[in-house]
Amino acid sequence: MDKIITPGTPKLLDQMRERLHYKHYSLSTEKVYVYWCRFFIRWSGLRHPIEMSSPEVEAFLTMLATERHVSPSTHKQALCAILFLYKEVLQVDLPWMQQIGRPKSVQRLPVVLTSLEVQAIFRHLEVINAEHALFAKLLYGTGMRIMEAARLRIKDVEFERSAIIIREGKGSKDRVVMLPESLRAALQTQLTRCKSIWQSDTERQMSGVEMPFALDKKYPRAGHSLAWFWVFPQGVFSTDPRSGVVRRHHLFPQTFRRAFSAALQCTGNHKPASPHTLRHSFATHLLQSGCDIRTVQDLLGHADVSTTMVYTHVLKIAGGVRSPLDQLLAQ
Repeated sequence: MDKIITPGTPKLLDQMRERLHYKHYSLSTEKVYVYWCRFFIRWSGLRHPIEMSSPEVEAFLTMLATERHVSPSTHKQALCAILFLYKEVLQVDLPWMQQIGRPKSVQRLPVVLTSLEVQAIFRHLEVINAEHALFAKLLYGTGMRIMEAARLRIKDVEFERSAIIIREGKGSKDRVVMLPESLRAALQTQLTRCKSIWQSDTERQMSGVEMPFALDKKYPRAGHSLAWFWVFPQGVFSTDPRSGVVRRHHLFPQTFRRAFSAALQCTGNHKPASPHTLRHSFATHLLQSGCDIRTVQDLLGHADVSTTMVYTHVLKIAGGVRSPLDQLLAQ
């Protein structure tokens, strides 16, 4: 029997984008979920998901594990995307959705850089790009995630309180982190540069910066104000993927990742480090210095202290535990 399609009904993946947007999922999650559902539909011979059930979903997930050899986290990501499609878009909630086996999560120790390794990366970033060096120092000095630092607004840097307000972090949570005193002068210089860019954009009558949720409708001029301007603006204009408006975006994370990778390579460091490694190093070095784990949990924005506890496993080795071989040979 042919599937009846009501005229004017959005395509399935467009419906999924609308639902993800409605549930306030991030743009990156939206792209990933749409990718996996498109992959699932094409792999199934372009059959509509409503015509498929547990056997097809499990066969697809088995293919990912046995043929593509994806990691457990990627496996779980694909499963979550497909379940979101059935439950939230197609409004199907059947028993088989709860019976599908989920891959077992694997606890990995975070990659952590030593203080000397962090300093070496900073030195090379200074040569590559001074703004990227400041960005990296901010990640290490505050424990921010890369997107939290990229989305930082001028109004959220409070020099009087020596604090930085992180808005809409992971899990849509706000938190406060310290403003490193060693970065105070560099940040003030960066804000002066931002003001110059903002003035130039204002004179050219460019569209204001992106505003969260519907604030641009409630406060139409806020997006054009200096207070809401990015601390790390991108050097060129870009098109908003959702609204189609051409405006100045914040620093592209991929631009910084390439600079960080180049700096890491210049140091000769063979650790599989990334910008997120600076966050791991921040937490580990704080604990090494005797900082309370609850304080570190708050600074990182972890909902559960058990997430922060992973850094104590690194300290067990880095904390100076002596190998029995050394004790034996010392006798």
